[in-house]
Amino acid sequence: MTSARVLLRAARPRQWPKNVLVLAAPAAAGIVHQPQEALQASVAVLAFVLASSGVYLANDVVDIEADRAHPTKRHRPVASGELPVRDARVAAAVLLAAGLLVAALLAWQLLVVVALYEGLQFLYSVRLKHVPLIELICVASGFLLRAVAGGAATGIGLTVWFVGAVSFGALFVVAGKRYSERLLAEEATPAIRPVLARYSASYLRFVWTLSAAVVVATYALWAAVGGQAALTSWAVASVLPFTVAVLWYAVKVDAGGAGEPEEVFLHDGMLQLLLVVWAGCFLGSVYL
Repeated sequence: MTSARVLLRAARPRQWPKNVLVLAAPAAAGIVHQPQEALQASVAVLAFVLASSGVYLANDVVDIEADRAHPTKRHRPVASGELPVRDARVAAAVLLAAGLLVAALLAWQLLVVVALYEGLQFLYSVRLKHVPLIELICVASGFLLRAVAGGAATGIGLTVWFVGAVSFGALFVVAGKRYSERLLAEEATPAIRPVLARYSASYLRFVWTLSAAVVVATYALWAAVGGQAALTSWAVASVLPFTVAVLWYAVKVDAGGAGEPEEVFLHDGMLQLLLVVWAGCFLGSVYL
């Protein structure tokens, strides 16, 4: 019988912090601290924790042979055999259904967003991960749908600048991850990810450079006109640490060290400091 600890590891709890992005829209609207909206947003976070865990398990089942040939992924519970394929399939089905159920209990709009996320990630796992550019968009859309879910759960309308900043911010991170993997793949055997053979390093550099420029521009526009009724000094101030954080992360990408973005965010002290300063300015622009 599979232990709860093995199932938990297979659900990749280190990836769960991504789901905090659900809180972005309520926080930007200045309502995340209100009891009802806080509860609604928390339910949306839970729905995405369940849905994303189901997606990870399903993806591990689909990629089991490739993961077994991978230098690090071979240690994952499904690839190593620690978690039987049958148990992984059952757990994935239960988690995916639970994510939909939790979303449905809150709002039909949230149910639609979670269903779109699960459907798109399924297509990514079985086919789209092998299609250049489309696979980048699919992964980035997972971040965008999390942000959209926060609005769907609390009834907040999202501005075009907010959506643009989240979309291109996600594409910047994803393209940077692929760029780092592409550099590593030149020395690795077997290939880390088959689709990397269809990218050139220069193309991926172009994508993450363009995305970085657009995310800074759209965030600055959100801070100036999209995030609040009137321009505030806090909103303007938040643009500086945001931009410096993007530039600092780009140093990691350029050096090929952003293959695991969550590890960068967890262990880079300078980036954490910049994000804390940005968060302070961001909250000041919304609540002060």
